[in-house]
Amino acid sequence: MKQTAVEWFSNQSWKLKIQLENKEISVGEYAVTYVKLVDEAKEMEKNQIMNAYNEGHYHLKFDSFNPSQYYNETFNTK
Repeated sequence: MKQTAVEWFSNQSWKLKIQLENKEISVGEYAVTYVKLVDEAKEMEKNQIMNAYNEGHYHLKFDSFNPSQYYNETFNTK
């Protein structure tokens, strides 16, 4: 079963929080890993948007639609 980026992030961040509460990792390790999870989830979301378009699940009226451009404009990224 496929997971959305949000589902993946939710599961991973919950596991990370449990590690912190069980004192398996330090607060610093938690912070660094959390930021990495956020970045990875954003990249996953970007890939999911582009894959959905490329697989034909995302239809727009414009033939010149570019999924990378859409993502960057929608989420204000470079």
